[in-house]
Amino acid sequence: MRKQVIAKARKIKLLLTDIDGVWTDTGVYYSARGEELKRFSIRDGMGVERLREIVSVETGIITGENSAAVVKRAEKLGIVEMHLNARHKVSVIASIMEKRLFAPEEMAYIGDDTNDIEALGVVGLSVCPADAVSAVKEIVDYVCESAGGHGAFRECAELIILSKKEVTT
Repeated sequence: MRKQVIAKARKIKLLLTDIDGVWTDTGVYYSARGEELKRFSIRDGMGVERLREIVSVETGIITGENSAAVVKRAEKLGIVEMHLNARHKVSVIASIMEKRLFAPEEMAYIGDDTNDIEALGVVGLSVCPADAVSAVKEIVDYVCESAGGHGAFRECAELIILSKKEVTT
């Protein structure tokens, strides 16, 4: 892994994430009653907990969707920043920075599609799943080996944990 990526990851205090295509495989399932269902990886959820417990890094969600399933998952995991219906993700990030007094280099973002490109450009560490669109893969600091919904978030979390543990060892 490149030393530059590890150095950037070491500074992170908050990992922001898109949901669809990062925590999910981009599939949306509907029941006969119209209920939207999303499949989440338990391992990604463990990544949230490990970030918080091992290196005191919190997680925030910024998504353009308004999904009850996402709200339930975030509540279960104790996600500190939850932003639904976010059409201007950069504005949300700026608001979080102002509220929490974070510098851009103290925040990471993981996204997978063209609506994430601007957000990926304003944080200290930018990451995408292996199956992100090409335009995103070309601009991020780190492309995960794992696909969205299949451990990409967890891989990013472990990268941050590893970078911070290297300082203490």
